[in-house]
Amino acid sequence: MDGEVLRDDQWEKVKPFVPGGRKGRRGPRSDGRRFFDALLWMARSGARWRDLPERFGPYQTAKRRYYRWIEMGVFDRLFEAVATDPDLEWLAIDATVIRAQAQAAGARRKKGGSQAQALGRSRGGFGTKIHAVVDALGLPVRFEIGPGQQNDMAPACQLVAGLASGKVLADRAYDADSLHDVILNEGGEPVIPPRRHRKYQHRYDKFAYRQRWGIEGFFAKLKQWRRIATRYDKLAANFLGFIKLASIMLWLK
Repeated sequence: MDGEVLRDDQWEKVKPFVPGGRKGRRGPRSDGRRFFDALLWMARSGARWRDLPERFGPYQTAKRRYYRWIEMGVFDRLFEAVATDPDLEWLAIDATVIRAQAQAAGARRKKGGSQAQALGRSRGGFGTKIHAVVDALGLPVRFEIGPGQQNDMAPACQLVAGLASGKVLADRAYDADSLHDVILNEGGEPVIPPRRHRKYQHRYDKFAYRQRWGIEGFFAKLKQWRRIATRYDKLAANFLGFIKLASIMLWLK
């Protein structure tokens, strides 16, 4: 399967940030590279943990270790390590809805229920919305998830705050004074078509607006990972972990 294992050069970049693997009396205590490859196989195939091939070791061990990595923030550190030099000539922001399988529902009340786990119903059905910001090369810079019915504007200001870029591209759904102000305060130029109900129809750079292909391309690549194209995880953190993993691989490519 394409992308099932890391290349040597990719492994060398992530190796310093992979916990475990220290040598014991009987050799390395864990094989970080094999575990990383197991996660790639899971993300690409969209399979159940119990379907993990034997060459990656016991699936129970891989599953528990994945959950530990999430709790430890390993994927956050890996992403920060590889996404060090984004092209900020322009940024693009948008959102997409991911359909969720029925098994993704049913989070315990002490976990906050479906709403707290970024699950909800929209026109497209039951699912999760991924909000993302990409750079001029279409590589992810920031992302966040929310319930399927969440308004696109809800996390928008927070996602672009602190990012100084030449232009910020977005569609009409993001035409709000609050977002315009955030972009202008960062020294950028909003490239957002005005909503039709606006009394003042502001101008925007229509040529630059064509570059929104970057965010659409990112979502298309993200959905090539079957574990992301359809959500099976009950907990938002577990689903977000695979999104971070795919984003790391886009930067390493």
